[in-house]
Amino acid sequence: MAAWEAMNTRRELPESPYLAAVAGRKPHRVPVWMMRQAGRSLPEYRALRAKNTMMQACFDADLITEITLQPVRRHGVDAAILFSDIVVPLRAAGIDVDIVPDVGPVIGHPVRSRADVAGVGELDREQVAPVATAISQLTAALGEVPLIGFAGAPFTLASYAIEGGPSSNYARTKALMYGEPDAWHQLADTFATVVADYLTAQIEAGVQAVQGFDSW
Repeated sequence: MAAWEAMNTRRELPESPYLAAVAGRKPHRVPVWMMRQAGRSLPEYRALRAKNTMMQACFDADLITEITLQPVRRHGVDAAILFSDIVVPLRAAGIDVDIVPDVGPVIGHPVRSRADVAGVGELDREQVAPVATAISQLTAALGEVPLIGFAGAPFTLASYAIEGGPSSNYARTKALMYGEPDAWHQLADTFATVVADYLTAQIEAGVQAVQGFDSW
């Protein structure tokens, strides 16, 4: 996982200890935030999630806003983390993905061949418009608390797309990498562009920092 301060001048937060630390400056105190701020520890989050699937919540601007704000209200953390999931860019690139309880991301039609790779599209900005709307709402509500955006990194997204879901050995991913290296590089390049476009959309909407999660 890596984090970068977004080059965004629309909302200056010069005294933010989080942004100072991300940029390599010395903060006036150690910033505190948690990677999974909205989760099982919050009863208000569990109440909302009981009524909505994960994917529904990730594409609903008002739910994204409310869930992102919940841990800030409760714990007073030094940064808000945009409520989302690392596979959101896959859905926005036209891949049939769902998040199944107790399983994780599941791909309806895994990417297994050169033809499958060629069928992966660019990021559809309309698909992630609710995310941009939520970011605008959040920056208005957060005041001096910075907002962190994020996305899954290309290798992790490619692994999910190829395997069809979580894997312990990534055999199919390795098979494509070694068996069809040209197709692999094309897929990696496609996802690199998708991720860059998605993070750019978040920055343009107002986040102050972005993270890339290469879980696999």
